[in-house]
Amino acid sequence: MLCAGAGVRLSPETIAYIAGATERGVDWHELLRLAEQHGVLPLLARNLAAHARGLPTEIEQQLRSAYEGNVRRNLWLASELGRIADSLSGKHLQAVPYKGPVLAETIYGDLALRTFSDLDFLISPADFERAKQALADLGYRPAEELSPAVERFWLRKGYERSFDGAAGKNLVELQWGVLPYFYAVDLGIDDLLARCGQTCVGRREVPCLSPEDSLLVLCLHAAKHLWTRLIWLSDIAETLRAQTMEYPLVLSRAQSLGILRIMGVSFWLAKQLFRSDIPKPLQQIVASDPEVPALAQEFAARLARSATYDFDSTEYFRLILRLRERRGDRWRYLWRLVWTPGAGDLAAVQLPEAFFPLYRGVRLARLVRKLCRM
Repeated sequence: MLCAGAGVRLSPETIAYIAGATERGVDWHELLRLAEQHGVLPLLARNLAAHARGLPTEIEQQLRSAYEGNVRRNLWLASELGRIADSLSGKHLQAVPYKGPVLAETIYGDLALRTFSDLDFLISPADFERAKQALADLGYRPAEELSPAVERFWLRKGYERSFDGAAGKNLVELQWGVLPYFYAVDLGIDDLLARCGQTCVGRREVPCLSPEDSLLVLCLHAAKHLWTRLIWLSDIAETLRAQTMEYPLVLSRAQSLGILRIMGVSFWLAKQLFRSDIPKPLQQIVASDPEVPALAQEFAARLARSATYDFDSTEYFRLILRLRERRGDRWRYLWRLVWTPGAGDLAAVQLPEAFFPLYRGVRLARLVRKLCRM
């Protein structure tokens, strides 16, 4: 029922399935809990209100309340997106908002149909300091204060910084990478920025990723979290449905990045869970790699159990390794995983900037200590 109700355009068969939900004895409270956990509650609320027969009054009220609360928050965030975009543009900075309000408008066709809690902007690392100042002018401050030396290091080896505002914590993210450096997927931000187009959010024109790049980025984001929430798969399914794109270009870029298997798992899950139509040029990704259905079935089973992962565990790192189809990429991933210091390594020991290369040793020591405890 959760998958059936998490679509924008429903087939007659799906509508009939939703209509008979009450007769099938759905546990409504559990359904709503799962919908909120998976980030698809607004979609489910709209589709149940439109098609389900005999909804309990209490459930109708909860759905209406959740839907209206999401609308209010999304409208405020969309307004903030415009304010921030204007500030960045006024400083002649190229910053591309993605996910959040942009995805809701361009893919779902309605700001109310997708949940999001923050605003993400892709920027060039060379523009970070000026973008940070532009946010400061609007009352946003870094969620974590870093010394200038650590911040310079983080711009080389990290990929994002979160910012708090008067309305809450972690409301804005400036990102100069799609994934952390150690994942060894070197998708150049400057290339993404150079290919961006324009779209409208709340009648305001803002930059956006090209459809091809947006699909790649959404698949990478879902893979980073091992597809543990339906909203990330819904994003991919709705992108395939709503966007016109050059599929040979998608294939070419995915192949050059070594992420065909990641794309294949994403498409397999979107097809199985949402009955998405996978365009023929993209079906070959699924068909040509036997690891794709094997991995996808494992992730689908975990998803059905609402199982989570410890994202610092050896199990997680092994799965990410299996998602890379090229041996060279697997070796690069392992090398960077072992030798790239993270936030915890920098916090464990404070070193002068001249000795920052020693953080590799700190990283290795902490990894060995953690493995010994397992």
